[in-house]
Amino acid sequence: MAPLRRAVVASQFYEGSAEALRAQLKGCFLHKLGPQKTPTVNNSSHPRNIVGLICPHAGYMYSGPVAAHSFYNLSLDGKPDTVVLLGPNHTGYGSALAITREGAWQTPLGNVEIDTALADAIRSKTNVLDVDDVAHKYEHSLEVQLPFLQYLYGCSFKIVPICFMMQDYESAVEIGRALTEAIDATNSVVIASSDMTHYESAKQAKAKDEAALKEAVALNAKGFYDTIEANNITACGYAPIMSLITYAVGVSANAELLAYHNSGDITGDYSSVVGYAAISFRKQV
Repeated sequence: MAPLRRAVVASQFYEGSAEALRAQLKGCFLHKLGPQKTPTVNNSSHPRNIVGLICPHAGYMYSGPVAAHSFYNLSLDGKPDTVVLLGPNHTGYGSALAITREGAWQTPLGNVEIDTALADAIRSKTNVLDVDDVAHKYEHSLEVQLPFLQYLYGCSFKIVPICFMMQDYESAVEIGRALTEAIDATNSVVIASSDMTHYESAKQAKAKDEAALKEAVALNAKGFYDTIEANNITACGYAPIMSLITYAVGVSANAELLAYHNSGDITGDYSSVVGYAAISFRKQV
């Protein structure tokens, strides 16, 4: 029997019952910091153009409205068959670079299956990924993306989760290139899960994050990494973002900053904030 990863941050990062969670997600889309519109999935037969998204992963109360910008744009673009989820490892458990290749992940909105074929295809293009479910067992950065996707598509999509404890430039680029080769003609989207600067003043956080996000939108993975390092920017998922940038370059995409806010915009306390960004990566047509 294929393993089931149970939700570990339901009732913490997001509501624990299906009804309350759907209401919370709707509130994120309608929030003044969100798109202020509910999403309607584009069901036309035209090929999708969005290849990737950057989404935050804090509790929905704080970062949900910013995340909603990415998912609203995805809904307008249509429905992917598979979502490759890239996120940091906050827990310290498991392998340094870990992929899950079978089973399903649970949220209050249902179970989402792993795309084993695509997971194996990605692994075949790189030697740095270990198959390891332990790294994912308690990690929230990927789990919190699922309810948004389920709000749009139910459980009629699959996922490939990849967790980064090691966040060096070389490994991130190698995984990005593996995605370019493995995803190829599949109907997939890559989501890089990251919050930006942590626990600095809103003014400092914005200045630092704008410098890094400028490089991300310019599709400059090395420039993004160098900016993170030079400015000591505490973005937690910078390797997933570098992998996504590398993938986006490989498929000739361009990038657009959809939204940037911080936790102070919710709490009113701007003395120590966490920054949140939403960016879309779209094939040039």
